[in-house]
Amino acid sequence: MAGMDSAGGHDRFLQALQGFKDEHRGRQWRGSFGEFLEHIVPRQAHQVARNSHQYIWDMLCWMQRKESGESPASAPRLFSRELFGMERPLARISDYFKAASAGSEVGRRLLLLLGPPSGGKSSLVILLKRGLEEYSHTEDGALYALQGSPLHENPLNLVPWSLRGQFRDTYGVEIQGEPSPWARSLVEDEYQGDFMRVPVERVFLSESRRVGVGTYAPHDPSTADIADLIGSVDLARVADYGDEGDPRAWSWSGAVYAASRGMLEMIEILKVKREFLYLLLTLTQERNVKVARFPLIHVDETIIAHTNLAEFRRFLQEQENEALLDRMVIVQVPYTLNYHDEARIYRKLIAAAPSFRDVHLDPHALELAAVFAVLSRLQPSEREDLDLSRKLRLYAGEDVDGHSRAELERIRHESDEEGLSGVSPRFVVNALSGALSRSERQSLSSMDVLITLKDAIENDARIEARQRRQWVDYLVTARKDFYNHWVKEDVHKALFVSFEQESQELLEKYLDEVEASLDNRPVEDPITNETRRPDERFLRAVEEKINISDAGKHSFRQEVVRKAMMAFKKGERFTLDAHARLREAMQQYLFEERREVLRLVTSSARPDDQAQQKIAAVAQRLIDEYGYDEHSAREALSYVTTLLSQE
Repeated sequence: MAGMDSAGGHDRFLQALQGFKDEHRGRQWRGSFGEFLEHIVPRQAHQVARNSHQYIWDMLCWMQRKESGESPASAPRLFSRELFGMERPLARISDYFKAASAGSEVGRRLLLLLGPPSGGKSSLVILLKRGLEEYSHTEDGALYALQGSPLHENPLNLVPWSLRGQFRDTYGVEIQGEPSPWARSLVEDEYQGDFMRVPVERVFLSESRRVGVGTYAPHDPSTADIADLIGSVDLARVADYGDEGDPRAWSWSGAVYAASRGMLEMIEILKVKREFLYLLLTLTQERNVKVARFPLIHVDETIIAHTNLAEFRRFLQEQENEALLDRMVIVQVPYTLNYHDEARIYRKLIAAAPSFRDVHLDPHALELAAVFAVLSRLQPSEREDLDLSRKLRLYAGEDVDGHSRAELERIRHESDEEGLSGVSPRFVVNALSGALSRSERQSLSSMDVLITLKDAIENDARIEARQRRQWVDYLVTARKDFYNHWVKEDVHKALFVSFEQESQELLEKYLDEVEASLDNRPVEDPITNETRRPDERFLRAVEEKINISDAGKHSFRQEVVRKAMMAFKKGERFTLDAHARLREAMQQYLFEERREVLRLVTSSARPDDQAQQKIAAVAQRLIDEYGYDEHSAREALSYVTTLLSQE
């Protein structure tokens, strides 16, 4: 069966590869500027006149349709297989490009991504760059440039100013650029002023080939040279052309030119010299750079920079930087506060690590680590009834008694610092990798993960004593408030095979009793046909499992009935999956009923043969149906036994 699945996956991959090739097989095109005006411009006027912001916005729209089939106006769901828990930063970035592409002043500001280390800033920019490269190979993303231009400049820049109004009236688009000194020299020296003969070609963006995608990483400020950005005189060529002011004697190797028509990534931008920063901000605002010996050079590109919080706070302390901040759009990229998304980040990271290839993780190991990490990022709420564990559940989309999801946005705004500090995904994955290297087993249980993280915290010299104690406390909270419930539920389900059916039957009984109670009518016994009053004791026994107060029971029951009626109107069956809190209540109710049976079966005090067989059967069911292996199943049973002995 595995071989068949593998073969099917192989065939599907080959089909996907063929489809990718067909979609992205951009047609090569070369011709003179006159042929470009005759054959390309009439049918693609909007496309060929796009500036870099418009091009990136069109790319984002294309990716949105490709990923979700939705229109760009809907909530952005970009890179959904690569980035997790970054919906809010992505939405702000999408808004930036939408406004910039429409001609808003926001497009004249540098986009700065601000966030903690290992928060996803670099990954986001890399995905944008890869998206641009891919988009340029599609028909929608066709991009044309003067052949051989180091700036990959738009051929339309050759249209004289006196004719641009007529061009606008004819094709309905505006020409925004100016020919570079290189292009002017080409027209005059090679074509004797006949710009209609200048060669044009379709280009495909590529960071590796320095076409429309560039990256600049700062190095030692004392040795950094602005030529890395804007080039310099090539002395070897001066001898050929006899003049340092000849564009052909200039080295157009700077990162600014490589990124022209596309995107320039500036890594740790606040570490660069101030003259670098002014150059980049002027480029963003005026779309030109000033180079010695040349007039202003028009450069059309989008700069996306990123930096960490420590550098940003140092930058803020210098008063002279206030004017620079006004020319930036700052988008915060915090750590995710949804532990489900955090666990998905771990899965992605360990999937790419060879050391994890044959490792078994129990079904709660990564979620438990994620709960710990997110707890370290949260700030206490202003509301006394919302502790960190309840707040974490609310952020994860789970039902929390006394708090509706409608309050979520207001709770988020209580603290601007939430998610900007705390445990990083890299810290967790490094700790897990270290545990594997020291272990002889290719298996990590949830308890192994907790012990591993505790060791990593206590042995990290960078962590202050106060923070170390706090992080260890978060491990305890994650175990008590989350793992204890998860593991008991697994063992419970494995012990009682009919658990799901019994839970559903209990739900239906609860609904019957609640409806009778709300309608103030008697309940008819299905066997004896006798009538009786609703079983308030049973209702309260269920509701108290999730801390529904006597004062709040009426509104809770109304909510349950309302959801049940909505399911009925849709022709669906109302199940426990439709109400997470009621599901928890039913599970706790059944668990309490079976507590003594669990104690007897999992007790390690000389179990008889029958009990041993029962334990073995439960362990095997944990392995077969719930994602455990032999090591983690044995640990889960042992841990639940300890919990029960303490209750």
